[in-house]
Amino acid sequence: LLERGEIQPESIAWPCLADYRAEGGYTLLQAMRAKAVSVEALSEMLQAAGLRGLGGAGFPAWRKWQAVRAEPAPRYMVINADEGEPGTFKDLYYLEQAPHRFLEGALISATAIDASALYIYLRDEYPGLRRVLRETIAELETAALVAPGFIVLRRGAGAYICGEESALIESLEGKPGKPRHRPPFVAQVGLFDRPTLVNNVETVYWIPVLYAKGADWFAAQGRNGRQGLRSFSVSGRVKTPGVHLAPAGITLNELVDEFCGGMAEGHRLLAYLPGGASGGILPASKADVPLDFDTLQPHGCFIGSAAVIVVSDQDDLRSVAKNLMAFFADESCGQCTPCRVGTEKMLTLLDSAEWDATQLRRLAQVMQDASICGLGQAAPNPVTSLLTFFPAELAHQGVRVRETGDV
Repeated sequence: LLERGEIQPESIAWPCLADYRAEGGYTLLQAMRAKAVSVEALSEMLQAAGLRGLGGAGFPAWRKWQAVRAEPAPRYMVINADEGEPGTFKDLYYLEQAPHRFLEGALISATAIDASALYIYLRDEYPGLRRVLRETIAELETAALVAPGFIVLRRGAGAYICGEESALIESLEGKPGKPRHRPPFVAQVGLFDRPTLVNNVETVYWIPVLYAKGADWFAAQGRNGRQGLRSFSVSGRVKTPGVHLAPAGITLNELVDEFCGGMAEGHRLLAYLPGGASGGILPASKADVPLDFDTLQPHGCFIGSAAVIVVSDQDDLRSVAKNLMAFFADESCGQCTPCRVGTEKMLTLLDSAEWDATQLRRLAQVMQDASICGLGQAAPNPVTSLLTFFPAELAHQGVRVRETGDV
């Protein structure tokens, strides 16, 4: 059943190739191949629209094209569909609802860098999507829209660390999924030691949409001085959780009220995680901060993949911190000491009846400064956020916090 993708055989229905082409699908891809639309023109469009990587880092999409195109062939294209950040499920939604639009965007990106092959690294916990992608890829090959074997679908093994692009590439090569030291970056030395473009599912999904509607349309969608649209994976204490497409720069209060039907009955907003497990935790008093790239950093947080987890006054903050830290400790690849030992040590400190804030902050600083990749660097964020913004709430919930010296 797993191999056939029949865990939920009746729940996934997606537009077939004929339906997508009837709506104008793959016209941009064919125009690129016919040289009717240049890579330079598309790159300028992405720049004007302000499209950035929507998997976490937010690197401008056009700059990635530019960096990889500047390197000698052969080059490879890799799609990061290893959606492992707790609270994130937007890529699952787009792959289920519009696989051909995603594939067109991926093939456009592959064409832009003249890739020799396109690899899709799919999260192991999405078995139903393997059937969706296998069948849509087969449709493309039958219609001669892509050469047989050009698109390679690979299945992950459930490791969170493989969401990090260099660890993902190591896994694709058949090695343990452990991050590489950088430089060199994957744009120069990536898959099979060749220049590689790595994009998130949602990032490439938007490319044909932007071309059809225009860069100005996309850029005008934001709020509070921001540009574009964001797909928020909202979970927690709201009436209507799910994937909500909303203007970039929307605030948490606006997102909950306008898109999520308000807070769940009997729950009052206490805190929220704007970027999944690794994005930090903000108090209700900061629910009017715009949610976008660069807006949350002054508060010690980041939006990442826009996985918004809403925490209420009914939730225990110590349990939130311990649960998140246990996740990071379990998912650490063990390559570097600050992450491997730091996550376990921090989890032990959180188990104490009294939190030593000084020791927690010192440990967090070491992990942020010395870990090889973003997992170890971001793992302390929930704890440092609680120490910064929630001393009164922690005390009210029975957590004693003491300072033992300078950090």
